Amino acid sequence: MLPKEDMLKRVENKEALSRIIDRAEQAIKTWESVATDFLSPPELLEAQAMFAQLADVHTLASGGYPQAERQRLAIARSEIPFNEPSNESSDESSGEPSGESSVPLAALSIAGNFLFDTASHRDFLGSLLGTGLVRDKVGDIIVLGERGAQAIVVPELAEFLTTSLVQVRSVPVKTQIIALSELRVRVPKKKEITTVEASMRLDAIASAGFAMSRSKMADMITQGDVRVNWKAITQSSRNVETGDLIAIRGKGRLEIGEVVITKKQRYRVQLTRWI
Repeated sequence: MLPKEDMLKRVENKEALSRIIDRAEQAIKTWESVATDFLSPPELLEAQAMFAQLADVHTLASGGYPQAERQRLAIARSEIPFNEPSNESSDESSGEPSGESSVPLAALSIAGNFLFDTASHRDFLGSLLGTGLVRDKVGDIIVLGERGAQAIVVPELAEFLTTSLVQVRSVPVKTQIIALSELRVRVPKKKEITTVEASMRLDAIASAGFAMSRSKMADMITQGDVRVNWKAITQSSRNVETGDLIAIRGKGRLEIGEVVITKKQRYRVQLTRWI
């Protein structure tokens, strides 16, 4: 048995990590690989860090494509090898990668004419959850504008959704299982930025990196739209540092690189933005 109580003392997402530890104990007991539901980035990072300290289990994460934000975590005894996920070839009937990946995933196409009734990520997620799903069963949603969206879900619910998800907002949709290789994921563009600021406050660094006014950035932070290392931050005065990742939905991610203090006691900051 794993030392569950001791392991949970060092984590923030205790409820999610408790369930993950239970899954790990199942993997140890059955000598089979098991997979969690979809995890948020903070939950995934904590789980990976936690299991990295254990010799008897190893893990493998996947969300359907390299930049996936929400991912499932496969857990197995160290002696049990994983089947690596791949989106290059898939079983069309199940949406799973060929070779029965240790991280089971299914992809859906949610197609409709959204030209006159634009739907957002929240709209598609709301319609998925409106069928009775819980959030943990849904991974990333890729919005395709007027054409609809694609979603990644647990395979056991894919067939159910093809008959249950028939409308998003006022638009009728056709939901079909597709191969993971058909996901229309845009490769993020990388931009290097150098800025000089009077402080390392979140609003100052983020406004420079995302090229918007500091007042507008402060409003977004207050509204909870800005995350640092995947945690929502609502204080503009929060200081950030090298290695921190700042994310805003729909605007990309910003990584803080080297920070140098100038002769005038200002901060020259190297930033990398993915759009």
